[in-house]
Amino acid sequence: MTDTAHALGASRTLWELVERRAALSPDTPVLLQDDRSLTFCALRDRAERVAAGLYGMGVRPGTVVAWQLPTRIETALLSFALARLGAVQSPVIPFYRDREVAFALTESKAEYFAVPGVWRDFDHTGMARRLGAKGVFEAYDALPEGDPAVLPPPPADGTAVRWIYWTSGTTSDPKGVLHTDRSLIAGGSCLAHALRLAPDDVGSIAFPYAHIGGPDYTVMLLLYGVPAVMVEQFALPEALEDYRRHGVTIAGGSTAFYSMFLTEQRKQPGRKLVPTLRLLAGGGAPKPPELYHAVVREMGCQLAHGYGMTEVPMITMGDPDDTAENLATTEGRPPESMEIRITDAKGSPLPVGTDGEVRLRGEAVCQGYLDPAQSAEVFDADEFLITGDLGHLTPGGHLVLTGRVKDVIIRKGENISAKEIEDLLHQHPAVGDVAVIGLPDQERGERVCAVVEQPAGAEKLTLETVTAHLRAEGLSVHKLPEQLELVDALPRNETLRKVLKYKLRERFA
Repeated sequence: MTDTAHALGASRTLWELVERRAALSPDTPVLLQDDRSLTFCALRDRAERVAAGLYGMGVRPGTVVAWQLPTRIETALLSFALARLGAVQSPVIPFYRDREVAFALTESKAEYFAVPGVWRDFDHTGMARRLGAKGVFEAYDALPEGDPAVLPPPPADGTAVRWIYWTSGTTSDPKGVLHTDRSLIAGGSCLAHALRLAPDDVGSIAFPYAHIGGPDYTVMLLLYGVPAVMVEQFALPEALEDYRRHGVTIAGGSTAFYSMFLTEQRKQPGRKLVPTLRLLAGGGAPKPPELYHAVVREMGCQLAHGYGMTEVPMITMGDPDDTAENLATTEGRPPESMEIRITDAKGSPLPVGTDGEVRLRGEAVCQGYLDPAQSAEVFDADEFLITGDLGHLTPGGHLVLTGRVKDVIIRKGENISAKEIEDLLHQHPAVGDVAVIGLPDQERGERVCAVVEQPAGAEKLTLETVTAHLRAEGLSVHKLPEQLELVDALPRNETLRKVLKYKLRERFA
């Protein structure tokens, strides 16, 4: 990280970070969308005017404002305006519908709710009215504005809870995750430090800005003074025009995004998809090693994958200058400010190289959940967050994730890692994507089931073909799947396209 970025990373609040970057790089673009551009100075000035408009509506420091908005320049402006006021904001993924939105509004006690009106053929304003939401206002093309002279001083305490994010989809019920400005700055600093940004880099925000990755990525832009292209509705090949026009050098989002880029690249082998692209980067879901090698080999760029979650926006990140082995098989290393402890089920630390539960402590870790009972369950006696993930640390300090506690399949008393089987199946050409789950079995306790999404034109897989491939790859016999299900598409959430295994368990149990 550069000296300037390091100094900016010490900012107490997000608004302080905005002001300091605007003073350093007033005319440098920060957000690009279609033919529009917003500079760092304009971000500061327009956000202050929007803050004044919100103040005129009655929004005050501490007021809870929920917003369910797509990835747009206006969304970022509204969010930073709320940060300027010191309001508590609760971003809601724009694909959520009545049940999830009602839950978020009720649990957060939101006093205002910003919506995009009719977006992608869905009437968000109508839903808000139907749910009896308070203070509903539309914030798509137009935002409320006023005279910044009316504003109170900006917030000075970066450790106050001002963000309520919602876990998004690997379990059926979301949790309200409490963050501070400082925890979000710490998460973005980890990302910025790992990706080794240069002054001429151009990033991309193709995922929902309401996801925890929104501030994570924006903090990175503020720390390094570089821009990013915002994509309201990400699809390929449609997004490529903007990527090429703006010279995007860093793209990605999650494993599913890498696969989408790779699929598009394979339509034109030998011709680089985005000429300026040097790096795919992201996190949020496991990355098969074969996918790393395919991207580097076929797309002619590097791939750096990381590990984060709503509770901790960035934990580790791959370093583009690391070895191919580490980039393919690990989640990277944590920054100095993140402590990773690998423990047994009782919380006792385990030696390097030994698999166990992943626990975290550091400034990027959330303050807990809206429900105090949930907070009490997730922190141990040493104030480490219990992630529910399994893995180990290498002697070099890299983190290797081997699955989730809930993904450990116990067959006849033997523990089986779903991820190990998934990584091997990803190497089969007739496998587009796969999820391995444990299903209740009267004789075995659990049986191993592989649910496969095949690429177009692939020969139909059979259980015999799958087990023969796994045997050839050296998988132990007791880990072989006993059930194979072929699906047109694996169920995914709408943020980083993470596979929803609980839905597969419900369907095939």
